Amino acid sequence: MSAAWSFAIVRLLGLISVAVLGGMIWGRPVLWLAAVLGAYLLLQLINLYRLGRWLRMRSLVDPPDVGGVWGEVVAQVVRLHRRKRFHKQRMIKLFRELRRSTAAMPDGVVVLAADNEILWFNRTAARLLDLRRKADLHIRIDNLIRAPDFVRYLDEGDHSVPVTVRWPAGGPLFLSMQLIPYGAGQQLVLVRDVTRQTTLEAMRRDFVANASHELRSPLTVVSGYLQSLSDTIAEDSSADRLWEGPVQEMRRQTERMTEIINDLLELSKLESADIEAGEDEVDVAGMLSLLRKEVLSLERRPQEFTLRLDSESRLLGNEAEIHSAFSNLIANAVKYTPPEGRIDVRWWSDAEGGHFSVRDTGIGIAAEHIPRLTERFYRVDPGRARRQGGSGLGLAIVRHALQRHGGRLQIESTDGQGSTFTCHFPRRRVVDPERGVATAVS
Repeated sequence: MSAAWSFAIVRLLGLISVAVLGGMIWGRPVLWLAAVLGAYLLLQLINLYRLGRWLRMRSLVDPPDVGGVWGEVVAQVVRLHRRKRFHKQRMIKLFRELRRSTAAMPDGVVVLAADNEILWFNRTAARLLDLRRKADLHIRIDNLIRAPDFVRYLDEGDHSVPVTVRWPAGGPLFLSMQLIPYGAGQQLVLVRDVTRQTTLEAMRRDFVANASHELRSPLTVVSGYLQSLSDTIAEDSSADRLWEGPVQEMRRQTERMTEIINDLLELSKLESADIEAGEDEVDVAGMLSLLRKEVLSLERRPQEFTLRLDSESRLLGNEAEIHSAFSNLIANAVKYTPPEGRIDVRWWSDAEGGHFSVRDTGIGIAAEHIPRLTERFYRVDPGRARRQGGSGLGLAIVRHALQRHGGRLQIESTDGQGSTFTCHFPRRRVVDPERGVATAVS
């Protein structure tokens, strides 16, 4: 117990004693006790009024000069007020620093509530998205930014990869937007101007496509002459056999260059498509059955090749692009699996969507190479890749074809123990079957 409370109790007991003693001397002790307690209560009410008046107008009135318990209460209130004012000034300073730092950021920042309403945005976001401080607060962001790709991105659950939109629709800007959840249902939208990068990427794609297209014709001519020269050497007994090996090697190299050019053209076509693939119904089971027959007809193939169809679900998309993705994965497995190895191909669907996997018992891939496998021209072992042929663009084509269909590629591999490549398609791209399940095994 504090000294002020001890003094207050002692003083109250002293007043009661005086009242009782006065009543015993002059009579009517109850009246004396009531008068003393009433005076004491009036004093407390006066102090309470002075304290309340000061609390209401503490910015204009000085604290009351009282002692005892009331003085201690006033002192505590003053300390609390000073502490509150200190923390308030500190928070204001931090908030101003935050506003200055976000205003200096090269990227736009938009804070969203749980229902996608705009709570705050910085100057860069206001400039890039044409947002107004007073008019656009507490408005749903998809009501202001009506780009279909962004609206679809908001509705989807996976926001780990940013989406690039053209803003305004058909306008000159290309904006990269990524949603980052934080706090209790709140989200940040990071906005970045990628117009320059997108323009350079488009120029690169155009250059690759044009150069590849221009190289195709002379390569066709060279390949034709080499074919004729090879036939002549084979049929003419007087021809110099020393040229047979070099001509065959030149034919192999022209075929490899033709394959690279064809893959470059296909990749450029996929990269230049700004919208998602169409929604034509693709018979996946029939397509995989044909790919199985092609593999079985190869002279160099693994000893075992199985195709498991756990679903007859169809895909909505571009049949040529899906065929390209599936055939590239199967061709890679055939290329890097020894003759005594095994390849298992599977197609199935579930509540999450459609899935296609190719599992082999080939040479496998070290873990450090897996994140870069889908880069164009990336090779784990350049020497071995050159010996076995290939353009180095197959997995890049697979990745872009899947992105066009809203899908993703999952790679699992252990060096020396084989690999598994799995294509995951979203549920909206899968058409449920109307009949039973078929399984083909070879």
